[in-house]
Amino acid sequence: MKTYLVTGAAGFIGANFIKYLLKRYDNIRIVVLDALTYAGNLGTIADDIDNDRCIFVRGDIGDRSLADELFARYKFDYVVNFAAESHVDRSIENPQLFLQTNILGTQNLLDAARRSWVTGHDETGYPLWRNGVRFHQVSTDEVYGSLGAEGYFTEHTPLCPHSPYSASKTSADLFVMAYRDTYHMPVSITRCSNNYGPYHFPEKLIPLIIKNILEGKSLPVYGDGSNVRDWLYVEDHCKAIDLVISQGRAGEVYNVGGHNEKTNLEIVRLTIATIHRLMESHPEYRKVLKKQVITPDGDIDISWINDSLITFVKDRLGHDQRYAIDPTKIHNELGWVPETTFEVGIVKTIEWYLNHQDWVEEVTSGEYQKYYDRMYGNR
Repeated sequence: MKTYLVTGAAGFIGANFIKYLLKRYDNIRIVVLDALTYAGNLGTIADDIDNDRCIFVRGDIGDRSLADELFARYKFDYVVNFAAESHVDRSIENPQLFLQTNILGTQNLLDAARRSWVTGHDETGYPLWRNGVRFHQVSTDEVYGSLGAEGYFTEHTPLCPHSPYSASKTSADLFVMAYRDTYHMPVSITRCSNNYGPYHFPEKLIPLIIKNILEGKSLPVYGDGSNVRDWLYVEDHCKAIDLVISQGRAGEVYNVGGHNEKTNLEIVRLTIATIHRLMESHPEYRKVLKKQVITPDGDIDISWINDSLITFVKDRLGHDQRYAIDPTKIHNELGWVPETTFEVGIVKTIEWYLNHQDWVEEVTSGEYQKYYDRMYGNR
């Protein structure tokens, strides 16, 4: 039986990843380590935690004694590090927090793995590693900086971060590769484009737009909305990580992209149009609208769900113009392809949010902290 340490798995991508693993594999055990900061929601994975196949531990990846204790107790085969402060705007407001979690936290996990996994040294002094172990770092395309109108990020694109967030993720990646070079640690890194899908915390673009539409609020768009991102459905990303961990070459970086390039303005307009269309074809969805206008016939009016909700705001500092990933390497070596087009994925995502408004209320009200206290406060 393989045992995984998955950090930050109460967050968006990490939660989807453990759900994917538990559904795909029978003979595994997952230990979730999460500090439950603002974007971590224990309720997201509550149904997965059974203290047998999936065990939850609340804690910080920077806590050395806790990390050593967990490695000693569970004898991990894989570490998958999702834990990170991840919102660019927050990094601009408080850069130091991103250094503490994203850099020092990652380095602490690397050291805990090294202390646990090294079984001896060869005649040249290099560590010998327990067979089958892997430290996997989940990174971002933002480490590459910004693209012009053409071209794609490849694994050989020079690292050129432009925000405190991307600088901290770049530094973490470099530490991972330094442990590969210095200690011969079996590591891998995936750098992905923008993820979207279920359980996305409502500060990010797509869930924020959905939430604001349902509440009848304006939809803020940075600058003129021309910034381009490559969008990747979160389950496709989870499949890629699983492939890299189990079949990818140790010491390698794999780019994971969705081939779904859209401007921010296109994303907002498509989200508006999709919500309007879904509420036309499924009138029961109109009940989740916080802003309800009743027509003379007694129906809930949705005519106001249109592009007039868009409001252009001052552009973000250091806002990268375009990201686009070339996933040729992971396709050629591991056979991975993005299976979900944006036009399909955005409908699946919006329908999930329309059907899970209780989850949105929970994560935005702070109710998940009370849930944790109820579940684990007396342990």
